This record gives sequence, C-alpha cells and structure tokens, in this order.
Amino acid sequence: MKNKFLFLFVILIGIILSSCVGVSSSGIFGTGVSIAFDPRTVGTQIDDSIMQKNLAARIIIKDKKYLLTVKSKVLDGKIFLTGRVDNPEEKLQLTKLAWETKGARSVRNDIKIKEKFNFKQSAKDILITSQLRTAIILNKNIKATNYQIDTYKKKIYIYGIAFTSEEKDLVISEAKEILDVENVVASIILVEDLRIQKE
Repeated sequence: MKNKFLFLFVILIGIILSSCVGVSSSGIFGTGVSIAFDPRTVGTQIDDSIMQKNLAARIIIKDKKYLLTVKSKVLDGKIFLTGRVDNPEEKLQLTKLAWETKGARSVRNDIKIKEKFNFKQSAKDILITSQLRTAIILNKNIKATNYQIDTYKKKIYIYGIAFTSEEKDLVISEAKEILDVENVVASIILVEDLRIQKE
C-alpha cells in the first residue's frame, strides 16, 4: 500500500514539473523555445508560429478529438507530428495535412496507432519525460528551453535546436541514461543548419 502511494506521489510530481516547465518555455510565439535563447531570427520564429497555429487549427477542424491526442511542432519550416490516432488511415491523412501547410519544408510523422489505455505505462512515460526535463535543466551546457520532450511507451522523442553538435550529443546522452528508456528519437536541428540565423 505504501509503495502505491509513493508511486502516485512520484507521478503527481512528474505531472507538476512537466506542466510548469511547459508553460515557462512556450515563449511569446508558443513554439516551445524561449525567445531569448532561440537562435532563429524573429522572422523565422513568427513564420514557424503561424505555420504551427495554422496546422493545429486545420487538424482540429478535421476532428476535435485530435486536440488532445495529436501535437504538432514547427522548427525552421520542418514539421514534426506526435501523438496517437485510431488507425493508419488517420496517420496518413494528418501527414498529408502537414505537407499541405504553406511553407512546409519537411514532415516527420511520429504518430502512433492507439492501443488500449494503460495507466501504468502512461505514468511511466510521464516520469521518464520529467526525469529528462530535469536532467537537461540542471545541465549548464544545455539550453533546456530550446527542447520539447514527448515519451510514448518508453520511447523518448526530442525536438529542438542545439547551438553545437556537442550540445546535441549531450541531450541524447542524458536521454539514454534515463532508467527504462528503450529508444531515443532525436529531431534536433543545429544552429548552423537553420536557413536564416540571428546575427
């Protein structure tokens, strides 16, 4: 009984941590990257924000259930999709929708096909996300606000912009060190690969 309460307490702390960080790192344009540390130009940030809001609106118009089950992220015109859908056809439709977004340079679809809800698995995923978020916040060589983290079935998805390849390697290394993680999918863009960079 005591272990059950401890487990629930850890999950609650994880939810609180991830929600607090999520709010503070969403920035003015809601792109999940702090404006001060974002190496993209303000123009690129605005373009990405408009694309992201446009795509999110079109996804919700397609079906309101996607509001809770599908997330989109746009970085330098590259679109990333995560979440869960009921069948493969929906996944294909959302990929098509993303490609139809004006300004899209590429689309990476990491959406999974839904399975029966598993509370224990979901709690473990939340815990993994919180542990990684905490690890990169505490690492002074990583600009934590430049990264978005999602975990699904012990698989971590990391989206963001790294100032150097060393920083990118550090983020991936931190993710691989989290207990129970089975795979790390990193979609991290290097500053030098951005189309337009800040002066």
